[in-house]
Amino acid sequence: MSPLLVRARETLKIEIAGLEGLIERLGPEFEEAVNLLYACQGKIILAGMGKSGLIAQKIAATLTSTGTPALFLHAGESTHGDLGIITK
Repeated sequence: MSPLLVRARETLKIEIAGLEGLIERLGPEFEEAVNLLYACQGKIILAGMGKSGLIAQKIAATLTSTGTPALFLHAGESTHGDLGIITK
């Protein structure tokens, strides 16, 4: 087997182990978070900067594409007027 396939299989095994570990860690907090998002009647605002900002942008785009109003707020730019998107 080629080194590339060996490495790919090792990587997948690591990812699988991580997901299996996550199964046991899911608790009532997860359910509470999902219920809060589901019950939200306004926009879901995700914030971040750097890598967390990129992830927040992707999550906001995914939520929007599935019919859940969501947007991304850059944490560093929020103090320069972007907080205006937050309303009651």
